[in-house]
Parts: sequence; C-alpha cells; structure tokens
Amino acid sequence: MVYAKNADYVYIVAGMFLGFLSHLSRAYRWRFQLEPMGYKIRLGNSVFAVFSAYLINYTVPRAGEVARASIVANYEKVPFEKGFGSIVAERIADMLVMLGIIAVTLFLQFDFIYGFIVERFEPEKIIGLLIVLVLLVVLFFRVLKKSKSKIAEKIKGFVSGLVEGALSIFKMEKKWPYIFHTLFIWGMYVLMFYVTSFALTELHGISLAAILIGFISASFSIAATNGGIGSYPLAIFAAFSLFSIPEQPSIAFGWIMWASQTLLVIVCGGLSLVYLPIFNRKKQTNK
Repeated sequence: MVYAKNADYVYIVAGMFLGFLSHLSRAYRWRFQLEPMGYKIRLGNSVFAVFSAYLINYTVPRAGEVARASIVANYEKVPFEKGFGSIVAERIADMLVMLGIIAVTLFLQFDFIYGFIVERFEPEKIIGLLIVLVLLVVLFFRVLKKSKSKIAEKIKGFVSGLVEGALSIFKMEKKWPYIFHTLFIWGMYVLMFYVTSFALTELHGISLAAILIGFISASFSIAATNGGIGSYPLAIFAAFSLFSIPEQPSIAFGWIMWASQTLLVIVCGGLSLVYLPIFNRKKQTNK
C-alpha cells in the first residue's frame, strides 16, 4: 500500500498508454489476416472484439478468443471457424516473437532463466504431456478421416475453415505491415513493463536481463490463469528474486502492473461490449 501511494503515476499512465497502443495494433493487424479470405471488417468492430476478448478472458481462460471470433461472425459475417482460425494463426506469430524474446534473454542470462524454468515448470512433465497430447490428436484425426457420419463431416468442415484461417497469414498481400505490427505489439508489451518500473524508486537502475526475465515470467502467469489474477505479482517476484531485488518492491510492482493493465482492459472491454450493438445498429441504419 505504501509503494502504491508513493508511486509515480506518470509512468503508470504511460505504461497503460503503451498497452493501449499494443491492443489497437493487434486489432488493426487482424484485418490483414481476414482480407485474403474475402472479409474486410470495419476497424471499429475489430477493436471492440479485441478488447471484449481481453475482458472475457478474465472469466474463463481462452474464452475471449471464442467470443472474438463470434463477434465478427455476428457483425461482419465472417464464418466462426475462419475467424477463429485466423486467431490461431495470430497466436502462432505471437508465439514466435515470444520465443525470440526468450532466446535473447537466454543469451543474456542463460543460467538464471534455465534454472527458473527447471524449478518452476518441470520440463520433463511438460514434454511428457505434450507427447501424449500429440498422440491423441493424431489418433483423433485418423478416426475422423475414415468416418463418413454427418457429425464427422461437420467436424471436417469446421477443421477446414480453421486451417484456411490459420493459413491466411501466408496468403496475405500485406505481409510486411503484418510483421511490423507483430513486432510493434510485443515491443509495446516489453516497453510498458520497463516504463512502469520507473514508477517505483526502488526499481530504478534495474537491468535489462531482469526486465526480460520478469516479463517472460509474468507472461507465463497470464497464459496459465485468468489474466494472471493473483499469480502475476508472484511471478514477477520469482523472477526479480534471481537478481536479489527485495520482495516488497517486486510484489508491489507486480500489483501495479497487473492492476493498471487490468483497469485498462475492464474500462475498454466494458465500453466495447456496451457500444458494439450501438455501433453496428448505426451502421445498419445508414445502409
């Protein structure tokens, strides 16, 4: 509480603004993926869908992606499976950038990051679960391919739409703008993390390696939970502790980061959900 009271809110607001820019960029980037499939969605609906998805993810993990595809299916007539497939492709692009950030961090602080992953995530168990999952998926598709039932045919059609959406990234004409926005999104993520650290005097002079490891750790906590609720500050403390940064300012920074970005999502996501039908009713009236 003391840290929040004494924090420099100029840097907190600046971090929120950088986060806002990343979300706008994500909404703009999504349109590049849908164009090769013949769908030119309005930027407003793309922005509202993205913010709505972030907000809904705080209820059920990954439910936001389903909601996002449903929104453009409802208001822009993009088939759900194609919209969802484009989101899958988007996540693949994001994952590649995240792997690049991890690679840079490994180069800078290999001992620290390797020890952290081994201690917290038990790689052997994760690899074992992935192998089992892959085998189950392969078995499922082999059975599906041979089946001629109506349900199987519907699933095949759905999967075909997903694949088309996922491959849209390779068909788009605007590949370089897409790559630019992908790098911009993640650049804003890292920058908002770094800029917000200036809000606490105890974190002034923090190293780039600590920022990157803290960012990666925090990102994992968001992916594993509903928006990082409760786990986000602990993930940052676990990362910062590797650099002998005290617990209290680390936890305080984690809460400041999480609370500021969550506030941004709640406000923008809530407004998006409210304004979506109004925005589209106006468009229908103008037609």
